[in-house]
Amino acid sequence: MLRSYPTQPGCGVGAVVIENGKVLLARRGQPPLQWCWTLPGGMVELGETLEYALRREVLEETGWTVRVRRQLKLCDFIEEDDNGRVRYHYVLADFLCDRLEGELHPGSDVTDVRLVSPQELDDYKLTAKTLEVIKEAFEKSR
Repeated sequence: MLRSYPTQPGCGVGAVVIENGKVLLARRGQPPLQWCWTLPGGMVELGETLEYALRREVLEETGWTVRVRRQLKLCDFIEEDDNGRVRYHYVLADFLCDRLEGELHPGSDVTDVRLVSPQELDDYKLTAKTLEVIKEAFEKSR
């Protein structure tokens, strides 16, 4: 499947991992959202379940193994170019997860990973949808 200028949407997953009152963020190393902070996650590969893809992506990007607790949100990510052509189109499934084990370090296609307190989130210039999912996760993790 073509990631840029696709002929159909791709399916992606994102993990909201809350550890000691902080949320796990990853800074993307490639498009879309290159150099932006977001939730760890990525594309579902052919034959994978959403949960399997999520666990694989989080391990590849952060070094953590996680357990999926519950689905939080299903949303679209659509980015158009200057001519109005769809450059990226993903259907994203975000899940609340618990960390099981591992040492936190950036891997795969991210340049940095951090645990961030709710008070620091504005410093990371997250998208409105990402902030919405994180807020919902904090509410449901209590």
